[in-house]
Amino acid sequence: MALFESYERRINQINAVLNSYGIASIEEAEKITKDAGLDVYNQVKGIQPICFENASWAYLVGAAIAIKKGCKKAADAAAAIGEGLQAFCIPGSVADQRKVGIGHGNLGKMLLEEETECFAFLAGHESFAAAEGAIGIAMSANKVRKKPLRVILNGLGKDAAQIISRINGFTFVETQMDYYTGEVKEVFRKAYSKGPRAEVNCYGANDVTEGVAIMHREGVDVSITGNSTNPTRFQHPVAGTYKKECSLLGKKYFSVASGGGTGRTLHPDNMAAGPASYGMTDTMGRMHSDAQFAGSSSVPAHVEMMGLIGMGNNPMVGATVAVAVSIQEAAEAGKF
Repeated sequence: MALFESYERRINQINAVLNSYGIASIEEAEKITKDAGLDVYNQVKGIQPICFENASWAYLVGAAIAIKKGCKKAADAAAAIGEGLQAFCIPGSVADQRKVGIGHGNLGKMLLEEETECFAFLAGHESFAAAEGAIGIAMSANKVRKKPLRVILNGLGKDAAQIISRINGFTFVETQMDYYTGEVKEVFRKAYSKGPRAEVNCYGANDVTEGVAIMHREGVDVSITGNSTNPTRFQHPVAGTYKKECSLLGKKYFSVASGGGTGRTLHPDNMAAGPASYGMTDTMGRMHSDAQFAGSSSVPAHVEMMGLIGMGNNPMVGATVAVAVSIQEAAEAGKF
């Protein structure tokens, strides 16, 4: 029985990558992680319970590579995990051509490095994937950082932001935009839990102008956009505008575009597909991003369709950070 989805289309390049690190098989990779006291399979399932089997195995392979490479720091482990994710990309797929696995590893690395102070999920709040990713980061990144990473959600709609905060235990921050002065002011704040989840600030904006002002208010260094139902109304315009304004200010800002790759979203030609497609949301992502992922920010099946693994891009960010941190903790405990 195959261990995970599209096993036959993936296993040859997975074995090739494993063999290059002196690991004989995927089963040996599992043993390496378990010997280090890790339960990567269930750790990944805990971040997005509806993820595919191949997601858990991809992170397991990545973790084994990190251990084999002797990665003692979470940031280095994250980059190695990206090699494992890339090994799971189906040859010739959108994910393979965009090197999305490597991109996820490098994004996780950035979030674990001290230079990155604030990370934002830019999302239409109808998607819970941003919350899943934020929880994965909030519960783990600051275990190994000297300066805590600030994580925010910035989306469309104040009522939606409060609901998301209440359900997930985040801190809801209500702002009011002064369109005359161009300043955004905080008018209400409520933490819906105590502990790491409450450290995540969740904002709801009325429009792009307020969304960009929130980005400046928090001093966002890295963000990832979703491709939910508001991509042309909020997240891509916010990222693109903030990118331009940061450039004028001389501030470093790394923008990741999640989603895209099929060319179907908001495109008149529903037959367009693949790396050459320029559907509207795909195009907007290309315009502002430093790295572009493929497939949905939330839906595992759509990311699988792009040739990576069955896990939403936003939860994947949380999984990369969480697994990388557990590797550093294992190293510090002398497990490898």
